[in-house]
Amino acid sequence: MSDKYIIDTNENRDFLSQNAQALLDFGRRFPSPGGGSYYLSDDGTPWKDRNRETWITCRMAHVYSIGAMMGDNGSATLAALAIKGLLGELKDDKNGGWYAGLTKDNEIIPDKQCYAHAFVILASTSALLAGIEGAGELLDEALKTYDKFFWDEKEGLAADTWNTEFTILDDYRGINANMHSVEAFLAVADCMDRLHDNHRAGDQYRIRAGRIIDHVTEWAKGNDHRIPEHFTVDWKPDLDKNREKPDDPFKPYGATPGHGIEWARLISQWTLSSGCPDRDKAGESLERGLNNDNRYYLEVACKLYDRAVRDAWNADGAEGIVYTTDWDGTPVVRDRMHWTLAEAINTSAVLYRITGNDRYADDYAVFMKYLDTAVLDKSSGSWFHQLDENNHLKGTVWPGKSDLYHAFQAMLIPYSDPGTSIAAAVYDQKERRQSS
Repeated sequence: MSDKYIIDTNENRDFLSQNAQALLDFGRRFPSPGGGSYYLSDDGTPWKDRNRETWITCRMAHVYSIGAMMGDNGSATLAALAIKGLLGELKDDKNGGWYAGLTKDNEIIPDKQCYAHAFVILASTSALLAGIEGAGELLDEALKTYDKFFWDEKEGLAADTWNTEFTILDDYRGINANMHSVEAFLAVADCMDRLHDNHRAGDQYRIRAGRIIDHVTEWAKGNDHRIPEHFTVDWKPDLDKNREKPDDPFKPYGATPGHGIEWARLISQWTLSSGCPDRDKAGESLERGLNNDNRYYLEVACKLYDRAVRDAWNADGAEGIVYTTDWDGTPVVRDRMHWTLAEAINTSAVLYRITGNDRYADDYAVFMKYLDTAVLDKSSGSWFHQLDENNHLKGTVWPGKSDLYHAFQAMLIPYSDPGTSIAAAVYDQKERRQSS
C-alpha cells in the first residue's frame, strides 16, 4: 500500500492538502450575479440553465469560508458572494426563511425545506468564524426561522417541508434533514463557544443535537443498525417509501449506508464534544476520556459504521459503496455516489483517532486508494459524483459536479479535532498559527 494512502504519513497529508487546494480551484466559478450558486458541470463550468439551489449555495459559502481561514487567496470574496445570495436573491422577505432555490428565469422553486435551512445555519456559522460580512445577521435570522417553523421541542426532532408561505406543513418526516440539523447545531455550538470566549456557550445546541441522536440510536438498534430514513407524521418508520423510485437523490428506498457512516461520525463528534470537553488532557486514546454514558454512544457509532461498511463496501464484486440496500442488507441501487466515499474517509479517520483501533486506519487506506484510482477526476478536476456498479461514469442522479462540500471536508477532517465541527477546527488552527 502506497504511503500516500496511509494515515499520519507525510505523503498522505500532502495528498489531502493538494486535493483540498485543487477542489477550491475547481469551484471558483460558482457565483451567479446575485450570489446564488450555479450548479457546476464536469469541468467546473457553471450550468446556468439549471436551478440555483439554496443548499448548494450554502455549501459553497461553507467551503470558501473555510478556504478563507486556511489563507486561500480569493476564498473570502467567494464566500462573501454566497452570503450575499443568501441574504438577497434566495431569501424570502415576504414569508420568511429561504426559498428552495430559483430557476434560470429567477422564478421561485416552491416549498421551504428543513434540509436547506439547516445548511443556511451551517454556512452562516462558518462565514461568521471567517469574518465574512453579513454572517452574523444571517445566523441570527436562520436560527429564529428554524426554531419557529422546523424544530419540534416536544418531539426533539425537526419537521421536513412547508409550503412556500409557511402555512401548510407536509406530513412527511425525514431523517436526512435531521442529520444535517445535528451537523448545523454542533457547528453553532462550536461557533458560540469561540466567539463568546466561553467553552460551553453553545451547549443548548449540543443538547438539541443529542435529542435527535437519541431517537436515531434507538431506531438503529431496533433495525439491526440500518437507519430508517423516512417517517410518517407521527414518526413511525415508513420502510417502503419510494420502493418504486429507489434512486431518488433525497428520499431513496431502503437503507442508505452512506448515511449510516455519516451518522457514525456526527454521533462521535457529539459524544466527544459533550462528554470529553478536555480532549487535550485525554492522552492518545480519546476513548479513555469518555464517561460510561457517552461511551455507549461511541459504541453505537462504531456499530453503525461497521454495519454500513459490511453491507455496502465491495458488496457486488467491485470496490465502492453501494447507494442503497434493502432492510436485509442486499444492494438495491448499486451506483457509487461520491459523497458516500467522502463520509467513509471521514468516519474511518475519526474512529481511528478516537479508538486507536488499526482496523479503521486500514479501512481509511483502502478508501484513499479507491479515491485515487477510481473517483478523482484527474483530467477535469474534482471527484466523479456518480459511478455505476463497474465504476464507470454515470449521471442519472448526480450529473456534473454540483458542489465541493463532501469532497472538500474529506480532505480536512482526517487531520482535524474529531470532536469539533470542521470550520471551528480550521478556525482553531488559524488562531494557533497566528499566536505562534
